[in-house]
Amino acid sequence: MERTVPFVRGSFFAGESFLDLADAQRRAEIWCLGRAGMRIHGTTQCRPAELFELEEAARLLPAPTEAYDLPTYATAQVHRDHHIEVARACIRCPGTDRHPSRGAGRPPTSEDLRQGAAGQDPSPDATGGRSTDPEDLPSEQTACAMRDRDHLRRLAASHGEAIGVYAAAVLDHPLPWTKMRSVYALLGLVKKWGAVRVEAASRKALDAEAIHVPLIGRMLERGTEDHQPDQPRPPTETNVVTGRFARDPSHFALDDPPRGATGFSPEEKWAASGISRAGSEGGAP
Repeated sequence: MERTVPFVRGSFFAGESFLDLADAQRRAEIWCLGRAGMRIHGTTQCRPAELFELEEAARLLPAPTEAYDLPTYATAQVHRDHHIEVARACIRCPGTDRHPSRGAGRPPTSEDLRQGAAGQDPSPDATGGRSTDPEDLPSEQTACAMRDRDHLRRLAASHGEAIGVYAAAVLDHPLPWTKMRSVYALLGLVKKWGAVRVEAASRKALDAEAIHVPLIGRMLERGTEDHQPDQPRPPTETNVVTGRFARDPSHFALDDPPRGATGFSPEEKWAASGISRAGSEGGAP
């Protein structure tokens, strides 16, 4: 390594004063092309400016047009959704890679992540973002990772018309991706009980407007998907249940004549009973 700092300090900066940074840069270019570039170098015995034009200029790469991206290396874990987290960003990995951990770099040209898929940027646009390519995912996990609700509707409809309609009703939600697990549970019932029974249970639940997948599971466990409830019969006089301690209606009939119907005064009633009014009020009989 040549000691260029003492040469620049003693030949260019020593004894000089500059107006500002632009003035220093302008005078540095003049010094490089003249004093520093045209001197006879002690090692090469050539002028640096002439040697640069003859041999070194053709070997230089084009000047970069973008800011240099410093790589951040980390040991990342490949998650079940085939993403790794590097620099607080989720980056996709090819579906054939199932290593639990691996060394991963954040540069976009990392062959470690792309496995030969050149020309594609595997990193997200910014920290905290997410980059996902369906080509990197296994076919059985693409719908779940990409939240493809249309694929789930088509998959459910392939088992039966009512199953497809029921799955669409489950996904009819302001946050449909939160109901995707319910559709997977419905498809699991098809795999366990068969499409015919789930079709009948789904049709019965749609008639009752009961959109709840666990209800379908209970119907299949109890075997009530084909059961039709009995229609209630209209009430008649013959099927009225009589109370156990009910009294006869004649028990409540009024046998005594109404008050005042006999034509006797109160004094005459007291005299006919043999009890005086004074005795009844606490006096001597």
